[in-house]
Amino acid sequence: MLNIRYELTTTPKAKPEDESKLGFGKVFSDHMFIMNYKTGKGWHDARIVPFGNISLSPASMVLHYGQEIFEGMKAYRTADGDIQFFRPEENFKRLNVSAERLVIPELPVEDALQALHALVEVDKDWVPHNDGASLYIRPFIIAVDPFLGVRPGDEYMFIIILSPSGAYYSTGLNPVDIYVETNYVRAVRGGMGYTKTGGNYAASLAGQDEAHKQNYSQVLWLDGVERKYIEEVGAMNIMFIIDDEVVTPELQGSILPGITRKSVLELCRKWGMKVSERRISIQEISDAYDAGKLQEVFGTGTAAVISPVGHLKWGDKVMEINGGKIGEISQKIYDTMTGMQYGKLPDEMGWIEKL
Repeated sequence: MLNIRYELTTTPKAKPEDESKLGFGKVFSDHMFIMNYKTGKGWHDARIVPFGNISLSPASMVLHYGQEIFEGMKAYRTADGDIQFFRPEENFKRLNVSAERLVIPELPVEDALQALHALVEVDKDWVPHNDGASLYIRPFIIAVDPFLGVRPGDEYMFIIILSPSGAYYSTGLNPVDIYVETNYVRAVRGGMGYTKTGGNYAASLAGQDEAHKQNYSQVLWLDGVERKYIEEVGAMNIMFIIDDEVVTPELQGSILPGITRKSVLELCRKWGMKVSERRISIQEISDAYDAGKLQEVFGTGTAAVISPVGHLKWGDKVMEINGGKIGEISQKIYDTMTGMQYGKLPDEMGWIEKL
């Protein structure tokens, strides 16, 4: 169990007056959690301190070799004022999967959960009250050795910061338009695609930029070898409903094993739906569309939960999904998961953790 030291701010910030204008990732709470690691000493000096800049050497290894990992999760306020998390243990388990791949020391899950609860308890007044708004939680680990040489670090910082964020869909659950990337590659099997590390997101920026130039909001990535098998969207996993079957790319080491992805598949199986995790080509999706069997397409992720797809552009072909509207299954999944997260529906899956 961590012995957490508290250094609370004497100058708390004014909280946003209009929670409907929070946006995402722009506002931060009063405090943050920090813990250090040093080879031979382990994780130590757990502390909650005022949110602020951190001091790093310009030679810190994270700045030159990218040895860093992170997670994303949320805290939700229910109608009766309770604060709860959605499967946080799964996030910290995944953090350690990322840590193993990037040769970062393991962080005990129980310590991470204790740190999470302690920090949110201190800054619980920052959890928004508006329906659909939430407190976004960003835990991350960075290598901080002042050393210019390629090797795993000996010194690390584990930090958690909090950001009150508005409803992802401020104007309703509107479908997004997705561009299928055929030139660039995000990740390959054997690489870091299954981890949550900054390098994967940096690799996706060129494709994202091209999508925006064509007025598409997201990129759908194909495999890095044959350039024909579907992998994931830049910030989400992807799912298709084909002839009443939920189909999603299987986890082969090049895509992120999303917590929302896992939860959606478990829900669909509980509802008795046919679910397949397998290789699926973009040609198969195109053929299913032509045959009238492609019923729904949607992304899954922490930020949006469910992101329905209205149009899918592959080369010169533009596929309009379900008339450009959200599908019945997508809506049901969204309503069920957000219902549990905000305490409007009973948690029949054992996913909710109270503060």
